[in-house]
Amino acid sequence: MQDMLIIIGFSILLILGLISLYLVKSTNSRIQEIQKTLTYQHNVIVKIQSVLKNKSATNAVAENAEMIYQDLLQNLIPIMAAIDVMPRNTNEHPLWRALGGIMDEYAKNPFALEKLRRCIKLDSEVARSVDNYMNRADSFLNHLTTTDPDGILAATFTDGLLGQSLTFFAQAKQLANQSNE
Repeated sequence: MQDMLIIIGFSILLILGLISLYLVKSTNSRIQEIQKTLTYQHNVIVKIQSVLKNKSATNAVAENAEMIYQDLLQNLIPIMAAIDVMPRNTNEHPLWRALGGIMDEYAKNPFALEKLRRCIKLDSEVARSVDNYMNRADSFLNHLTTTDPDGILAATFTDGLLGQSLTFFAQAKQLANQSNE
């Protein structure tokens, strides 16, 4: 009987040990799963934070875009008056209408480049407006390039009317400077 009690006690201890081992193992696996989930969530939060920082920088540009556009437009008005160009007749923003008018005129009449060259050479106000426009547009494009993570927005401006106008003005300015030498 005593042997039987020892065997029953030993069996109970063995069963309790196995149950404890099972509970420890299952708790361990749950902790590992929780750890994996938390690591994944942390990585997602870091990515979201990075995207939000980039969007915040891009949004700051977008919020200030109207002010930037108005500044660029103020420099275009004397240039357009000097070369006798009218803005496009569209529903676009006045800056894009003005740039479109200049680029449309140049596409129709390459003599527009010569007109602008003469104005830069002979009229210091036009030369100053061209310099101001080019400096401000170039700094705007540089800012876009540094804050735009995928480059789509910067490429849109660079390949669009803003980039084309910079090329046009740079050519006219270079020709005006060459004729001064």
